[in-house]
Amino acid sequence: MGFDLNNWYKEKRQGELILEYAGAITSDVISDTLAEFESKINIYDDLKRVRKKVYNVLVECLQNLYHHVDEAPVNAEVDEKDKYGAIVLSRDGTFFRISTGNFVKKEKISLIKDRIDQVNSLSDNEVKNLYREILNNSEFSDKGGGGLGILDIVRKTGNKLEYNFFQVDDDYIFYALDVYIS
Repeated sequence: MGFDLNNWYKEKRQGELILEYAGAITSDVISDTLAEFESKINIYDDLKRVRKKVYNVLVECLQNLYHHVDEAPVNAEVDEKDKYGAIVLSRDGTFFRISTGNFVKKEKISLIKDRIDQVNSLSDNEVKNLYREILNNSEFSDKGGGGLGILDIVRKTGNKLEYNFFQVDDDYIFYALDVYIS
């Protein structure tokens, strides 16, 4: 029994669905998704303070998808193989959940896992200090960041990240990330 993308997607659509997208992750898709968010989030008058936080975290999640997604494996049941990613934003009671998913090559698992586990193990002060340290060192990777993406999400939400890796085939996994914003 292998990974079923449709079941993952269905599971993430729980709660009050605000936006969803699955397909090629391009700069136009990022712009369109953010515009859709801005038009839909205005119905939540009671959440003006949280809107900015959700928007900023959504930007970071979309950028992570854009910069770190691999081509989908041949056997993946998706229309767009190039830079395929999925994002679902929903509200469930007192929190928003941003769920992202994308295919990555298997050899990246330990790098992703180690990075998230490292950031999840830090206190709020340690997250802030590490963030400042990376900014001050101005050491940026070839993808544009210095490892700030995951760190920035944890810094802005104050919550730990939840993630899973699902075996797709011998070479690929589906990397799923859940970010909670209260």
